[in-house]
Amino acid sequence: MEKIIEVRDIKKNYVKRKTKEVITAVNNVSFDVHRGEVLGLLGPNGAGKTSTIKMICGLLHADSGSIRINGIDIHKKRLKALRHISAVLEGNRNLYWRLTVRENMEYFAGNRGQSRKQVLSQVEKLLEQFRLKEKEHELVQGLSRGMQQKLAIAVALLANTDVILLDEPTLGLDVEISYELRELLKMIVKEEQRTIIISSHDMPVVQELCDRTIIINKGTVVVDEKVENLLNLFETKAYSVKLGEALSTKQKEQLIINFPLSTYSEQSHQTIVEVNLERSEDIYKLFDIFKAEGTLVESIDRTTIDFEKVFMQIVKGEKKLAMA
Repeated sequence: MEKIIEVRDIKKNYVKRKTKEVITAVNNVSFDVHRGEVLGLLGPNGAGKTSTIKMICGLLHADSGSIRINGIDIHKKRLKALRHISAVLEGNRNLYWRLTVRENMEYFAGNRGQSRKQVLSQVEKLLEQFRLKEKEHELVQGLSRGMQQKLAIAVALLANTDVILLDEPTLGLDVEISYELRELLKMIVKEEQRTIIISSHDMPVVQELCDRTIIINKGTVVVDEKVENLLNLFETKAYSVKLGEALSTKQKEQLIINFPLSTYSEQSHQTIVEVNLERSEDIYKLFDIFKAEGTLVESIDRTTIDFEKVFMQIVKGEKKLAMA
């Protein structure tokens, strides 16, 4: 597949003001982004993910290494390279709050060299798709966070760049708006067929939309793999066990010690334990916990693990993966 972004051995250090201690936030990170794919860029807080994103967007300069966007070195020809990428960054004001919805779309299109006439039909289409038509003449400062986020993404699409980077697109949104935004992103993936990089802690977004994921932890890439492959690694080892009675305090403690990512819930006349078995023989260890106090097992079923649990096991170092 054709490479649209090439990140090679980038490194970024920070110096603490008081102690002058040098902190390495990004340590020789390398990966490619292929044209037309949807890539999830993930990592826990403090892992170096945000610094990596800012370097790709030209907001930070790498201490060493290189970044190429559509073959253009961002360090040598920054503005030319950035013509190929648009971004919606979490925590930044991506819009002018004293302009209306329509005025924002026309203004930022103008910044990319497009006239109001050139983008008229696309603006109308996006207003309809993002359900912003009724709000087109309202000031952005009066919109809900969800509406503002939808507008920011519509503005990024209007730039018609090769790559769109979305940093935490569903952060802070209620369940209904988060679901609506995920559906809009699915539509974008299907219809636009552009390269999209999604950085998110919202695992349903990653699981539903991304083809491949890169996980950064402690400043380095620990996983570069298709989402489907990651889920398949865990699928056959995820089980739901229904018990006829509640576990004792001692049994719960043993469950947490031996299976730290397990979940335990008590329902009416039934207890359910969700557990991931790292090795096939771990099933005996699980049943020993139940057997110790004669807990009745009513049923055991294999389930499909969600991506959040996969992510947590990887960043905690409980699962080692071969790099693709």
